[in-house]
Amino acid sequence: MSEPRTLLCFGDSNTWGFDPLGGGRYPRGVRWPGAAATALGPDWCVVEAGLNGRTSVFEDPMGDLAGVRHLGPVLASAAPVDVVAIVLGTNDLKTRFGASAPEIADGAGVVVDRALASRAGPNGCPPAVLLVAPPPIDAGQALAERDPEAFAERTAAWHDARARSLAFAHHYARVADQRGIAFLDAGAHLRSSDVDMIHWSPAAHAALGSAVAEAVRRLTVQ
Repeated sequence: MSEPRTLLCFGDSNTWGFDPLGGGRYPRGVRWPGAAATALGPDWCVVEAGLNGRTSVFEDPMGDLAGVRHLGPVLASAAPVDVVAIVLGTNDLKTRFGASAPEIADGAGVVVDRALASRAGPNGCPPAVLLVAPPPIDAGQALAERDPEAFAERTAAWHDARARSLAFAHHYARVADQRGIAFLDAGAHLRSSDVDMIHWSPAAHAALGSAVAEAVRRLTVQ
């Protein structure tokens, strides 16, 4: 019996499964990597590597959160990895980084380059890469009506983030095309929660898990 193929899901708090309602973590089967595992079936092993606050390349004073420095060890520990799905960029929208949408997409591209330069795939080759553009953050109208103080704090910490995130799909597609890798626009399948503007509902996780599974199947058809 052959070994299952491996999908590595590398991302931030939305890959970790942060619940915007309770502040805890969704159960494994609710999180989008779990949904992808269900859709892919027993021929695949899905490895979750989500971290709250993770950026693409930006150094955060809150901790060691730059994904570009995490990916190598994570790939090595999960090897051989057939496909790595990279879902980063939402935290890069924080005001303190001062990053535009093109700069954030280029940061994700640096993470992609780290994967493509690795030997963590089958037979010492690089893994296939699926670059996922995060969905736009929510406009915040519901949060503003429900909790004006929380909305003010959010918009100060994430200044102009909605407008910048609306451009993610375009720029991430460019980055993927430049590298000849697969691309998925998460915003075509889900919306960020209006509870905190950033994180996702269980239905959104299910939608992304299904979309990622389909993209992985297309990548690995033999």
